[in-house]
Amino acid sequence: MAVRRRVVATLPTLMRALRKDESCLKPNNNMGIGIGMIAAAQQHQRLPSLRRAFSLYDQINLIDNVPEDQLRFQQFADTGFIVNGVNYEGSLLCIGNLLMSWSPKQFSEVNAESLSVFKTMRPIPEILILGCGRHIQPVSPGLRQFIRSTGMKLEAIDSRNAASTYNILNEEGRIVAAALLPYGVED
Repeated sequence: MAVRRRVVATLPTLMRALRKDESCLKPNNNMGIGIGMIAAAQQHQRLPSLRRAFSLYDQINLIDNVPEDQLRFQQFADTGFIVNGVNYEGSLLCIGNLLMSWSPKQFSEVNAESLSVFKTMRPIPEILILGCGRHIQPVSPGLRQFIRSTGMKLEAIDSRNAASTYNILNEEGRIVAAALLPYGVED
């Protein structure tokens, strides 16, 4: 959505610049066709190609311009995370743009009770990203069944990739939740 806003805001400027370039490339009777057209074109700044204007690099840079009220994981450490410039120690539970401390310290402590907030929450997030610590861990059938019963999908990955995935999905405007153990946890 942020990409679309940026494109819509840039479009009038792009159209004006294209019109200027077209007028520069029309042959002028006083300058001749060859050298005059090249000199006129060199006087004007060249536009970036559309490929460059819509590259993956630009999309990544747009993610850095996150609204102030939106959560963004900026760094992770063995003991916690930096979110919107604030250092948080321990496990975190993120739901949309709500951030709270989460009680599990090891992956073995992640269970239906530790995720019971999803029984009463509305609207239910589309997906729960479970950050397992340093390594991906197998999720018990009971926990999978609980998460499925809430209406969410589950993605269990290491905490570093879980934080990145949360950033991307949250930036897209999707209703997403993340339950993250610190990256240093090896259960």
